[in-house]
Amino acid sequence: MKTNYNEIMEKTLTNLDGKPRLLLHACCGVCASSVLERLYPYFEITVLYYNPNIYPQEEYIKRFENLEQIALKMKLKIKILEIGYESKEFRAISKGLEKEKEGGERCLKCYKLRLERAAKMARDYNYDYFCTTLSVSPYKDSEKLNQIGTELSQKYNVKYLYSDFKKKEGYKRSNELAKEYNLYRQDYCGCKYSLNEALEYQNK
Repeated sequence: MKTNYNEIMEKTLTNLDGKPRLLLHACCGVCASSVLERLYPYFEITVLYYNPNIYPQEEYIKRFENLEQIALKMKLKIKILEIGYESKEFRAISKGLEKEKEGGERCLKCYKLRLERAAKMARDYNYDYFCTTLSVSPYKDSEKLNQIGTELSQKYNVKYLYSDFKKKEGYKRSNELAKEYNLYRQDYCGCKYSLNEALEYQNK
């Protein structure tokens, strides 16, 4: 039986003392919207925009701009950290896995790459928790994401917020908010391999 990570998160939220500091990795404004709406009452949130997988660079910029827009339009008092476009890091972990289908080994390495940066920064800057918006997508494996979060929590000695943000219609809500605030909605995960896969599907 699969672990109910949403239930675990809800228990955590119920037992928080004050408003802990959360470093929340986000891939884009659309995915961040419903997650921020849900977590904002409980945490002092800093959003980390670290996504070296996104291709091309123009797409990276567009998604970051949408992340800034959602924070402003939802009137959220949050910080946003943007590290820079470090695509070489994604290319390094993708070597030899270029032909993997979306959801395969390349994607798992990509999840870990981004979550590990969040965990390191959470430790170095004294955040109480780290987490990611990635599980809001129905195309992302929440079990694997939370397993990676557990591993990194132990490695860097910082709490991971267990979560499955697609639960309670999180994905549906993110799309509603994107429409409400007129956000750009991408039609592929982010990397050039997922872009090529999406184009192949469209051309069938």
